Amino acid sequence: MRELASKGQLRLAYFRWAIVTVPLILLLGFASGRAAPSGDENAWFMALDKPAIMPPGWAFPVAWSILYILMGLALAIVINARGSRKRVPALIVFGIQLMLNLAWTPVFFGMHLVVPALVIIGALIVLVAITIALFWQVRRTAGLLLLPYLAWICFAFALLFQIHVLNPDAQTLVPSRMTDQIEIR
Repeated sequence: MRELASKGQLRLAYFRWAIVTVPLILLLGFASGRAAPSGDENAWFMALDKPAIMPPGWAFPVAWSILYILMGLALAIVINARGSRKRVPALIVFGIQLMLNLAWTPVFFGMHLVVPALVIIGALIVLVAITIALFWQVRRTAGLLLLPYLAWICFAFALLFQIHVLNPDAQTLVPSRMTDQIEIR
């Protein structure tokens, strides 16, 4: 039986996809983070009481850069798995969870909405778990690459829940970027 593509050709096709997917997801994540100042650049966030388990500020961009790279690599693997019937559903769920992921930063850091941000992370946990299961069925390595992402957003949910408990009036600490800050008398 003759092969349609050699292993080298398949590997090259994967690398071509990865050259697109990794920078694209990094760029989208960066753009989401710039949509509203986040971390130490955000006066509202700095005014919040933080839980004892809160990592230092530098850990978040490092962690998210690594996670976005892993997501891009996993996505390239699934895109390149053309023979799999599970590929299209996996890509659809991946796209939905990515949109939720990108919406979280403006909701939390821009609008100062802690409870809706908790709901987004809760939905994200479910969608990422489904994405992992679907990616796993397409290519096991793709599912494995998303496990650190699932672990991180579970940790983020715990952090955000503690922030909510420590700051029941969080939305009123500092005006959001979405509100008019001019007072006319």
